[in-house]
Amino acid sequence: MQLKQLIIPLFFVALLACNTEKTKPIGLQEDVGFLASDSLAGRETGTAKELVAAQYLQKRMETIGLQPKGNAGTYYQTFTFKPKKDPHSEAQFMQGDSTITGTNVLGYVDNKADKTVIIGAHYDHLGMGGAGSLYSEGEAIHNGADDNASGVSVLLRLALALKDTLRTSNYLFIAFSGEEMGLLGSNYFTKNPTIKLSKVSFMINMDMVGRLREDKTLSISGTGTTPRWGQVLNSMNPGFKLVLSESGMGPSDHTSFYLQDIPVLHFFTGQHADYHKPSDDAEKLNYEGMELISDYILSVIAVLDDQPKLAFRKTKNESEDVPRFKVALGVMPDYLFDGKGMRIDGVTEERPAAVAGLQKGDVVIQLGDSTVVDMMSYMRALSVFEEGDGTKVVVDRKGEKITAEVRF
Repeated sequence: MQLKQLIIPLFFVALLACNTEKTKPIGLQEDVGFLASDSLAGRETGTAKELVAAQYLQKRMETIGLQPKGNAGTYYQTFTFKPKKDPHSEAQFMQGDSTITGTNVLGYVDNKADKTVIIGAHYDHLGMGGAGSLYSEGEAIHNGADDNASGVSVLLRLALALKDTLRTSNYLFIAFSGEEMGLLGSNYFTKNPTIKLSKVSFMINMDMVGRLREDKTLSISGTGTTPRWGQVLNSMNPGFKLVLSESGMGPSDHTSFYLQDIPVLHFFTGQHADYHKPSDDAEKLNYEGMELISDYILSVIAVLDDQPKLAFRKTKNESEDVPRFKVALGVMPDYLFDGKGMRIDGVTEERPAAVAGLQKGDVVIQLGDSTVVDMMSYMRALSVFEEGDGTKVVVDRKGEKITAEVRF
């Protein structure tokens, strides 16, 4: 890494720290614009560019007035690990030829309270691609604007709003590293906390909150992890079309806290065709939607601020019910669709669905002999097929039923 490659981003951070008092507050677009810029080369865990992002976040937390809550009086909590050969394996770490150092960034509001609320979002992404990327045309910068500069920018907005308002809880803000490699940063924090986890009332995680749709569909997971969530979320809802999931387990950092018996919520605006691709860029985000989500989260936090510490409740691990697949249709499901069937949110070129002529927006209502009424029934239907099998698929395309032949 050449020194000149770091000069521009480091200068930006220094300039930001010096000029904040003289300029208007930094907003969502400015935070996303920096974190998702080409100069940070995708913020891959353990790289010099991720450290530039960490320095930026430290300066932002200092400017907001958050106290350092990392190691040895700093904003940083570092952890080292050996890279895994398989990012989806159950083992957290595997022996390799190199050691990677990740850096969590932590800021704290100490109200001398008996309970603490944790607000988190991961700031790492995929760098130039590699494992986890859905881009097949070689190396390219994966800026990760939605995944997850969006969540980090909302975290900073919440920090600014909470700093001098709510007083009967402490607030810990954590920008996690290593999420894309297996929730490593959040896992490390829960095993090496810088506060007493027994005092944590709940944890809120924002991961991919930048693509709110026109119908304002918002997914919230973890709603079963305390009896209070359902009533609070619905009573404070300003008009979102909520898709609620009870499970505290999921592919993001809230899972690490759920496994420590802490109530959690995960906010998410849905998958899209730019997920884990170089095209996940800042100009594609819905910043007004992000403000709405931020205000909604703030209202949920506020209504619980002077309430007793939330009681934890275990939930069913929904991933245990997911069938195993030997084949794939080659589509991206719309996980926020609440109608009958499985709506396609994207089609991969040259895969079975594309070859069969299926399109984005089609709703799969039958696969083989099985009727598809929701995502789970679609997965069960898909799980019976093997490579080389052929079958029919029926889709609803704008009210017209279309039958196509697919071969896996």
